[in-house]
Amino acid sequence: MSMNLAHMAERKAFEITLNSIVKKSRKGEDLSEVFGSLIDKMEKVLGDSWEASSYEMLRKIACEPDSKWAHYTERILKEVDPNIITTFALNAGYEGGFRGFKTSLEMSEKYDCNIPWIILMDPTTACNLHCTGCWAAEYGNKLNLTYEEMDKIVTEGKELGIHAYLFTGGEPLIRKDDIIKLCEKHRDVAFHAFTNGTLIDQKFCDDLLRVGNFFVSVSIEGFEESNDGRRGSGHYQKALAAMDLMHANHIPFGVSICYTSANYLTVTSDEFLDMLIEKGCIFAWYFHYMPVGAGAGTDLLLSPEQREYMYNKIREIRGLEGGKELFAIDFQNDGEFVTGCIAAGNKYCHINANGDVEPCVFIHYSGANIKEKSLLECLQQPLFMAYRKGQPFNDNLLKPCPMLENPEILQKMVKETGAVSTDLMQPESAEELCGKCVKYAEEWAPTADRLWNETHPVE
Repeated sequence: MSMNLAHMAERKAFEITLNSIVKKSRKGEDLSEVFGSLIDKMEKVLGDSWEASSYEMLRKIACEPDSKWAHYTERILKEVDPNIITTFALNAGYEGGFRGFKTSLEMSEKYDCNIPWIILMDPTTACNLHCTGCWAAEYGNKLNLTYEEMDKIVTEGKELGIHAYLFTGGEPLIRKDDIIKLCEKHRDVAFHAFTNGTLIDQKFCDDLLRVGNFFVSVSIEGFEESNDGRRGSGHYQKALAAMDLMHANHIPFGVSICYTSANYLTVTSDEFLDMLIEKGCIFAWYFHYMPVGAGAGTDLLLSPEQREYMYNKIREIRGLEGGKELFAIDFQNDGEFVTGCIAAGNKYCHINANGDVEPCVFIHYSGANIKEKSLLECLQQPLFMAYRKGQPFNDNLLKPCPMLENPEILQKMVKETGAVSTDLMQPESAEELCGKCVKYAEEWAPTADRLWNETHPVE
């Protein structure tokens, strides 16, 4: 009981500080002192699980009210509904990033397996679009996780310290009523969905404002011609309409962008990014195209020169100075900041609509199903343990993936652990999948090594 009381008191202290930040920002008051108090609380909870330089960087930003990121923070505080700011920050920040992260590290040591910080799951394979390069497009409109199964995942996950859950699909908002129901039950959890945006309406916005612990990223691949060429005619305008509606309702949102050899310049252009910021977007997930699925082509894979451009451009966008007031995350090129491959529970894992617990949303192989085993047992499956033993898969963290940059490794792990293909349309052997990446890996390696050696010189 004393631990519960301590938890409640600590959470309340964070809540008071967050509410103070929101109130002061609305009055136009100086936030440096209250931000400093928040950072002190973060350091008390996290301790040395974060680098000292991280706290120093946050304090530097807090003490520079005219800096880019101070303006960015003020924009969020002024434009976003206060209930969402406080609730989501408490759940994603305090419960997930701080307290939950420490718990997951303890559980990982206790059970000698990876415990993720985030679980990504597919409520359904059903989708109203069929987008090129999307893993969900391979699944077909066949399967669903029931509400009870999703509730089981979240309930068991919280016991392991996992307080962040993402949804993809299919189109996850086909199941938006059940997701909202999860939000209502698990008030200490942060939920997020990747959506095509076509099902976002006023009722959904009202639900987001009410629960406060759920918001979305809208998938978009550039301007109208390039976006609709991948996602279907009319999608671009519907996606922008969804952004406008959420912005009008003071609801934060991000975007999800699959970058390819065809659109990488467009989706990082000033014109495109300025449009997103004007619409109210606050962050962008950038995902490298993966040739996943039987018949998926390699023509959209980037050349080494194109990927080097993305490596530099994303860092420029989110730099401490210059760039844009938009937080950009590059799932592939940011491996150096998260110790390489984050799959198989290292930082996250994926559960498909059949219940198969997979290392990654791009890696459709598994030896455990959540409908048959506990979440912990699924995290202890042989394939995940092989990942844990091998991570990082390369000393150069710009070559993090056991499929894309180290294709020989995934084949070996799948074979040795007896994992099977979980592709819901047409099983694809690891040899077939990784065979599509051999040339890419060979061509990227010299550039990756040069970039790594430039930024991580051997002393």
